[in-house]
Amino acid sequence: MSKQHVAPVPVEPIVLGKMGSTYGIRGWLRVFSSTEDAESIFDYQPWFIQKGGKWEEVELESWRHHNQDIVIKLKGVDDRDAANLLTNCEIVVDSSQLPKLDDGYYWKDLIGCQVVTTEGYGLGKVIDMMETGSNDVLVIKANLKDAFGIKERLVPFLDGQVIKKVDLATQTIEVDWDPGF
Repeated sequence: MSKQHVAPVPVEPIVLGKMGSTYGIRGWLRVFSSTEDAESIFDYQPWFIQKGGKWEEVELESWRHHNQDIVIKLKGVDDRDAANLLTNCEIVVDSSQLPKLDDGYYWKDLIGCQVVTTEGYGLGKVIDMMETGSNDVLVIKANLKDAFGIKERLVPFLDGQVIKKVDLATQTIEVDWDPGF
């Protein structure tokens, strides 16, 4: 009886970046990192991508800076055609690899939280986060019967000013925000 090797899959997948266009003819690709420090993306291994709806582990062979870009070489990707097939693939890791935070939270922790004003009005549920340069923004899907007829809200994540309380245990975020916005 033979044992079949089952490739690991991310249990709690989190996107850390994306593969960009090909670079050269030997299988190199540009990479766009979503980590605060772009090079930190290499601290998290293994990487996974989704191809045809299935998880596939990819192994980093090498990386380097090229002008303003970071380029990578993956094992087994040795020509431009093979690399081209990976363009726009998201780089995913298991979120268990992320370091534990003593204070604060990751964006992934805020997704799914209910957002309520300080007056008790339910604005809806956080479905995404955006980085604008000056501050992060909560993307909130409004409740179906929103009194203001709003389908989606963008609320700046300004701790202390707009964001009054984040309670991950109850999955709620209290904000000082006008529900009409």
